[in-house]
Amino acid sequence: MEVRNRTGNVRVCVRSIQSTHRFVSEEKCRTPIARSGLPGARCLLLSLLLLAVWESGSGQLHYSVLEEAKHGTFVGRIAQDLGLDLEELVPRLFRVASKGRGDLLEVNLQNGILFVNSRIDREELCGQSAECSIHLEVIVDRPLQVFHVEVEVKDINDNPPMFSVTEQKISIYESRLLDSRFPLEGASDADVGENAMITYKLSSNEFFILDIISKKDKGKFPVLVLRKLLDREENPQLKLLLTATDGGKPEFTGSVSVFIFVLDANDNAPTFDRSVYEVKMYENQANQTLVIWLNATDMDEGINKEMVYSFSSLVPPTIRRKFLINEMTGEIKVNDYIDFEDRNIYEIHVDVTDKGTPPMVGHCTVLVEVLDENDNSPEVVVTSLALPVEENAQVGTVVALISVSDQDSGANGQVVCSLTPHIPFKLVSTFKNYYSLVLDSALDRETISEYELVVTVRDGGSPSLWATATVSVEVADVNDNAPVFAQSEYTVFVKENNRPGCHIFTVSAHDSDAQENARVSYSLVERRVGERAMSSYVSVHAESGKVYALQPLDHEELELLQFQVSARDSGVPPLGSNVTLQVFVLDENDNAPVLLGPWTQGAGGTMHKLVSRSVGAGHVMAKVRAVDADSGYNAWLSYELLPAKGSTRSPFRVGLYTGEISTTRLLDEADMVGQTLLIVVKDHGEPALMATATVLVSLVESGQMPKASLRVSVGAADPEMGLVDVNVYLIIAICAVSSLLVLTLLLYTAFRCTEAPSEDTCCNPGKPTLVCSSAVGSWSYSQQRRQRVCSGESPPKTDLMAFSPSVPPGSGSGDSGVQQESFENVSMLIL
Repeated sequence: MEVRNRTGNVRVCVRSIQSTHRFVSEEKCRTPIARSGLPGARCLLLSLLLLAVWESGSGQLHYSVLEEAKHGTFVGRIAQDLGLDLEELVPRLFRVASKGRGDLLEVNLQNGILFVNSRIDREELCGQSAECSIHLEVIVDRPLQVFHVEVEVKDINDNPPMFSVTEQKISIYESRLLDSRFPLEGASDADVGENAMITYKLSSNEFFILDIISKKDKGKFPVLVLRKLLDREENPQLKLLLTATDGGKPEFTGSVSVFIFVLDANDNAPTFDRSVYEVKMYENQANQTLVIWLNATDMDEGINKEMVYSFSSLVPPTIRRKFLINEMTGEIKVNDYIDFEDRNIYEIHVDVTDKGTPPMVGHCTVLVEVLDENDNSPEVVVTSLALPVEENAQVGTVVALISVSDQDSGANGQVVCSLTPHIPFKLVSTFKNYYSLVLDSALDRETISEYELVVTVRDGGSPSLWATATVSVEVADVNDNAPVFAQSEYTVFVKENNRPGCHIFTVSAHDSDAQENARVSYSLVERRVGERAMSSYVSVHAESGKVYALQPLDHEELELLQFQVSARDSGVPPLGSNVTLQVFVLDENDNAPVLLGPWTQGAGGTMHKLVSRSVGAGHVMAKVRAVDADSGYNAWLSYELLPAKGSTRSPFRVGLYTGEISTTRLLDEADMVGQTLLIVVKDHGEPALMATATVLVSLVESGQMPKASLRVSVGAADPEMGLVDVNVYLIIAICAVSSLLVLTLLLYTAFRCTEAPSEDTCCNPGKPTLVCSSAVGSWSYSQQRRQRVCSGESPPKTDLMAFSPSVPPGSGSGDSGVQQESFENVSMLIL
């Protein structure tokens, strides 16, 4: 036996121990050194050398043993070679396991020797495989260790050559020519290597010699060669003995009887021009496709020259189904599906028999080599999908694993894998015909939320075949988009005195993300307006974005309310943005005119006035002053003198927009001494609100006027006459300026009218009404202090409204050409 490490570089010879007993006794080393007085030195040297071999190797022992070795045959000192002490084999539960090999080998636990336990038949274990070995696993506990031992089973020549039949019968016509050849069935040997090398020997005879033909990858087979013409009358039957001898030592032989039946008649057998024909054809040929046209010749004439082609009895049924031979013409055609992937070579034995009596047979072999065609499309398999892919995934992230294959061979089986162009993915080859689908560039779900990838596989055939596989890659959303409002700022108009909780506007923001990342909630950005919080004025519904006024708004206290609404999504982390709302509080006519001056407080009052009878027409005796806390038309005041019941035409009048009480004519004796003037002050709101003032006029003679009153009257008359000329120029200048302002306002109004209304609300907010100047008049601007609320982020929008002064025409015949009423109020309202 021999032991070697895995590298096979060192071999240590160990003597075989053969014993017929059930156990093996350890053989002591007997060497010249031991006999010379150095006992055990040789054994120690061999043990150390074997241990070095074991440690330098990979930890696997290799032994060899001949098959059919007797029970107890020594194989190796396995315990010693593994470095185990004999005393610890039993305590450590030393055991040997052989998968599927039974108990062919055992270990003697007393001496640690591996020996043959039962019959080992190499042919039964490995058949005709060139290499045959038994793999053992040696297991010891405390601690647990596993060693691998390989025992090579070497072949011995224990099988003789065998023929499949006990006798072979051959019919040969006596007219066969010399050197005619007749194939015989060869023998087979179950051994391998030199033991299976068979030589043939034919028994001595005067008619035939034996020739050996070597077939490619098919071994050798014997052929009888005719060396002497046969004569049936002399030798109607011959019996030969074919002996097969293997190459083993000792050699084994096998034999078969060959009976030669000599037939009479036909002298010449048909012959082919070649004994072996080689044909190449492509697979997938249609049925009835011609493979080869065999042509045999027969030197005879007449009926003996007519031939019939057929498949030899050596042709198996599988080939007979694939091919069809025309017995008259010798054409071999395709009869069934020919597939290169199923089989790429066919060996067809053909006989040609003439119609002589007796018929003669010629033989040939047709080797059909099937060539591959590109008839198999590539296959692509997509596995291990890592979906969906988040849009913030890093470049190089593996999305899927793809494997491709093609059953064809050569260029037809070489495949190239490609991917749909212009997408953020690419294919990376990881191994032959294995690819990884990886991310090639950044993703954006808001741009493309899903990709339909088409993986195309093409082979190298001509024409090329291809296959595709579709991979749907869904892009998962991440919160990378903040809610966005359509505008950065909204303008809302709300009438004052709205009811609490009134819906005034709805904000809406759009988030390009999906699901929770796109769910938007709204809130008010808190800040203080004076001493009050903004949340005391308005509130915002978190889900709908509706803005509500929590309390009635007063235009006289608050003209502009500016605040911000925040929109936040539900992503992690949340993103948000703000929008500014400018709420303009529109005025309503909710304030009545209030009298100023010496009048009693409230909506009405009384005033006493002494007037001299000598005053002329147009004399201003008094002036009613009033203000309205509203704005615009609602604050534009007009004055009206109510006629007294049952009286004649009053000698007094009041300026429509100035409130000046003046005479319309010269006073005479017919006028009553005491007169009561009832003056109504009205605004232009809808409905109009009013206040009344009562003037008690007492007419006195000029000599009866108090001096102080006279001085005041004279002092007042002179300046009034001086102011008349000044007023004329002032009115002209104001009219020119007002005309320019009116033109500007018209253009501004046209521009504002083109803006889309924000939203109808329950409070009916609308755009501000532009009040154009009339031919006469103005309004008095409220003296009440207004409060404007601004955020300071941007200046509020302004609306400019201007009105021309009122120049009422003179009444009565006593009016002079110069208007005596002076324009006292020109009001501008800037919103």
